[in-house]
Amino acid sequence: MKKNRFITGYSGLRALAVIGVILYHLDPNTFIGGYLGVPIFFVLSGYLVTDHMLKSYAQQGSYNNRHFYINRIKKLYPQLITLLWLCSAYIFVFQRNLLAKLNQVVMTNLLSVYNFWQISNGQSYFERFAANESPFTHLWTMSIEGQFYILWPLVIFLLVKFVKKKKNIFWILFGLSIASALEMMVLYLTGADINRIYYGTDTRFFALGLGASLAVIWPVERLRTNISKRDSRLLDLVGLGSFILILMMFCSKAVNPQSAFTYCGGMFIFTVLVTVFAAIIAHPGSHWNQWLTNPLFKWIGSRSYGIYLYQFPVMIFFEDKVTDLADHVMLYHTIEVVLILLLSEVTYRFIERPMGHITFDKVKIYIQKVLNSNEKDYVKRAQVAIFSLIFLLGSIGITVSPSVKAEDFNKSQLAKRIESNGKKQSKENKKLIAKLKKDKAKQPARSKMVKEAEINAKKHPINKKFEKYGISQVDLQLANNLQVTAIGDSVMAGSSDDLKKLMPKALIDAAVSRQLNVAFGLIDKYKNEHVLANNILIGLGTNGPFSMDDVDHLMKEVGPKRHVYWINTLVPTRQWQGQVNDLLKQASKKYPNLTVIDWYSYAKKHPNWFYGDKTHPNPVGSKYYSAYIAKVMVKHLK
Repeated sequence: MKKNRFITGYSGLRALAVIGVILYHLDPNTFIGGYLGVPIFFVLSGYLVTDHMLKSYAQQGSYNNRHFYINRIKKLYPQLITLLWLCSAYIFVFQRNLLAKLNQVVMTNLLSVYNFWQISNGQSYFERFAANESPFTHLWTMSIEGQFYILWPLVIFLLVKFVKKKKNIFWILFGLSIASALEMMVLYLTGADINRIYYGTDTRFFALGLGASLAVIWPVERLRTNISKRDSRLLDLVGLGSFILILMMFCSKAVNPQSAFTYCGGMFIFTVLVTVFAAIIAHPGSHWNQWLTNPLFKWIGSRSYGIYLYQFPVMIFFEDKVTDLADHVMLYHTIEVVLILLLSEVTYRFIERPMGHITFDKVKIYIQKVLNSNEKDYVKRAQVAIFSLIFLLGSIGITVSPSVKAEDFNKSQLAKRIESNGKKQSKENKKLIAKLKKDKAKQPARSKMVKEAEINAKKHPINKKFEKYGISQVDLQLANNLQVTAIGDSVMAGSSDDLKKLMPKALIDAAVSRQLNVAFGLIDKYKNEHVLANNILIGLGTNGPFSMDDVDHLMKEVGPKRHVYWINTLVPTRQWQGQVNDLLKQASKKYPNLTVIDWYSYAKKHPNWFYGDKTHPNPVGSKYYSAYIAKVMVKHLK
């Protein structure tokens, strides 16, 4: 069978996809839709594989499945196995906190079922912030690709044999794609776990299915070159429109990977745009194939598989070893990109490209040369020595991983602390809300509170053990009577018990993974219940940046008569630390009723106050955290 026309512009499309994914992993808040690079790979796989199979059936009446499987194995497995063992060796030597379940990760990746494993064992919030983020998380895509390659020859065989007509085949594939997208929406709307939706083969099939559907009605070899200039311009304009919309969605907040729009049509719309763009590039009458063909895109596209494989491990391993990412964002990200490209180039030259032409005889000759004592090819011997060492260390890491506990001490202690505090928080808030609704007591004037605090400090001291954490007895007395509504993320949640000891009249609502937008609804809720205090404590910014518009929104909801105390963020391993803190400084100048509690400056020189993630205060740090907040709040009390 004659080979299909090679569409050079697809290297540009693959380059766009992998650049989007890398930018998303480097800066998910700016390139918020960059993760959508993955559907681009799926669409291209669905289109090219299905086109090749249908062409073979049309010309020869059959398809060489054995040849297809061998080629896929040669293409995918050498790089995948290299990555798995290289990462396993690194983990065993340098980052043993990631050894837990390593054997399961490796095995499920080799069997192309890792996405199913991810649904049950996916990353938790604590693994991210306790330096346990897996370097393999992104490999779920390879399992879906693997499942597609295993099953698709059978699917096409059945369709060709029993359905026969291309029109009917198209509608079946297109119908399955629509069903997949609808399932994604239904699961989201019925409250299914995001991991289940995001990693599911069934919920992500529509990208492969749309590509396959395109192959039925848009076969590469049957696209005419001799079309009119008008039609050519039309193709170019449609391509331009889809390309612009793809780039816009890469940077759009609307496709936040945890938003409803993403799963209720957003991802499907993006995939349709990609399918249209892929069709335009494939058409010889369009200029897009030519425009996306250049040496840079060719280089990135040809190495896109390696770049995709190595980008996440490089980021995870590198960022684990640096403690000041927030202070050198551009420098460190540049280093990461250089390392990714170097690794992809080396593995492309020595693994991916040679293995594409490997045969049993070539392997036999290679081994004989290495073992021949008269052979003086020291480069080959060095290669074998390096590969053998990596294989040995990786194998040891994989072998010992079942005996390693899944949680390290810091992680389990922090998780248990937040869980325990959350239960207390829920019970105490119910009682406090009921009391506030009943009493509707107002906080006394500052002068009166200070006078009473000075008297009680001498006669009835309280929370004396906190005095060694930098807060006076008078301030402790003042904090004891402070009416507060506190809204925060896991940093506040981990210290809510100490905050509550110092400010028993505080309504504390703190939870993990919280972003600022959650605060809008909570403030509105407490305001409607008439329990929103005049002192609002905000502890948000750990999980991502926000805009001045977001601050304006919050301040408008709070109103000018209430005072907002905003704890700035200390998260040195995340690039948005400076962005959040600078914005809060600007906001405090803009709003007289906003005071920034500068936890960053107070705590940054005390690493012993934190768990291993350098962000969440440990039991000692929690005392300093709570005492400092209370001290600043009573100082600015009006």
